[in-house]
Amino acid sequence: MDTTPLPHTTFHAPAVLLSGPVDHDMYRQFRRQLDAAAERTVVVVELSTLGGDPEVARMMGEDIRFNSEIAPERRFAFLGKAAIYSAGTTFMSFFARNNRYLTRGTRLMIHERKLSKELKINGPLTTCVATVKAALHEIEASIAIQNEGFAHLIKGSRVTMDEVLARAPSNWYIEAEEARGLGLIEAVL
Repeated sequence: MDTTPLPHTTFHAPAVLLSGPVDHDMYRQFRRQLDAAAERTVVVVELSTLGGDPEVARMMGEDIRFNSEIAPERRFAFLGKAAIYSAGTTFMSFFARNNRYLTRGTRLMIHERKLSKELKINGPLTTCVATVKAALHEIEASIAIQNEGFAHLIKGSRVTMDEVLARAPSNWYIEAEEARGLGLIEAVL
């Protein structure tokens, strides 16, 4: 895998341009543009987002991971512009650290996943226990998925898991130069 920093000119005409909420519409746009870039050896994905669905971000990220593995001669680079919040940061975590770039003044935002759910307990007691356990398992699985994403994001950086876990509950905003200094990205353009 080539780890040489990419020159600024690489980012002149990104193969994939995405902005707005990370949702299924964005995923369709992403796949269409990614598939159209099949002949490119360097594929730049440019994103600006205030966040969205973390599972869609993971789907997009898995496409990047899969393509990187099946075509190691190709390089997939991330360019974040203006705001890379929440699900956008999750998506960015799937790119190798040396392939992550932000434009000047861009902000990353890292936070814990959120859950809004009412738990209604009604019926035979054994059914009530199963309902409560199912809700607990959902929360535990979501925490595990969230922490896997945090681990990908900080791999190769100076940020520890303890630091992410301490700061994420209150929305951790990181300016581009700070992200570079922490080793979360390769460079600021």
